[in-house]
Amino acid sequence: MTILIPAYEPDERLLDLIIQLKEYPLGPIVLVDDGSGPAYRAIFERAAAFGCTLLSHKTNLGKGAALKTGFRHIQEAGLHGNVICADSDGQHLPHDIKRIAETLLLQSKPGIVLGSRRFSGTIPLRSRFGNSVTRSVFALTTGTKIYDTQTGLRGFPFQMLDWLCRIPGERFEYEMNMLLTAHKEGYTITEEYIDTVYLEDNKSSHFRPLIDSFRIYLPILMFSTSSLISGLLDFVLLFLFQSLTHNLFLAVAAARLCSSIFNYSVNRKYVFAGGKKSRLQSLPKYFSLVVLVLMFNYGLLYFYNEKLIIPLVAAKILTEISIFVFSYWAQRKFVY
Repeated sequence: MTILIPAYEPDERLLDLIIQLKEYPLGPIVLVDDGSGPAYRAIFERAAAFGCTLLSHKTNLGKGAALKTGFRHIQEAGLHGNVICADSDGQHLPHDIKRIAETLLLQSKPGIVLGSRRFSGTIPLRSRFGNSVTRSVFALTTGTKIYDTQTGLRGFPFQMLDWLCRIPGERFEYEMNMLLTAHKEGYTITEEYIDTVYLEDNKSSHFRPLIDSFRIYLPILMFSTSSLISGLLDFVLLFLFQSLTHNLFLAVAAARLCSSIFNYSVNRKYVFAGGKKSRLQSLPKYFSLVVLVLMFNYGLLYFYNEKLIIPLVAAKILTEISIFVFSYWAQRKFVY
């Protein structure tokens, strides 16, 4: 078993963690210096003196890049066995790292083991709020509930390393992309609860709230943009076909067909590009979903417009809002 620790501008807590880990016979420690610079050379040299394998980036490339560097080294060095990734800032305690190692050994098939924090006690507001939002977004995105999507304590079997090196993302978004695509590859995600540790109000974290949050939420933002454009196209075509046919059902069907072709093309190429399903696999599923959404669309539109006597413009807006969440979840889980 190998312990992989990516580190950027670490302090003495990294050395404390390494010393404590030496008390547990878990295996070699691979440490990746992600471009910390000369000011931190002494810390890394001391870590190497403790027996760690030290890998270095000349410049800061991001946590995702550091993890991939470590994964490739583990493969090339032939360090067969499970791999546990831990952070360098003292948030992951040795006994919790050992628990993740033990859970990995009990797995019957390849999968990810997450060290999930309980978020009990005194937790920095930005951390508590950020994790709550991300947890909700992830559930919406995948239909899967994970309590701690942002934990850096993760365990993997050796055979998953090839896949881990192919996942897109170089910074914090890499860890989210990993979870978003795991179920598509048939990998299980298991949570093992660990202690929640925030030292000095989490000041040592290099997470950039605006930039890194944008990267993490980019998939759903892209879907929202695609849906907005498709919705505008559907909106315009609905009134065009309605004026030509004076038949609400035909107008809804024709507008939905045109906007769906556009939406499928954009989502397959840009939004769910990480999916491995071919066009022959995804196209029938997508348009089966289109038929289902079309029925919902017409039913809701008829209800709002004909029964509640809401103007067609307002009825159309209410209808699109009603089916947006369902459409995203269904496309992520079943189509792509």
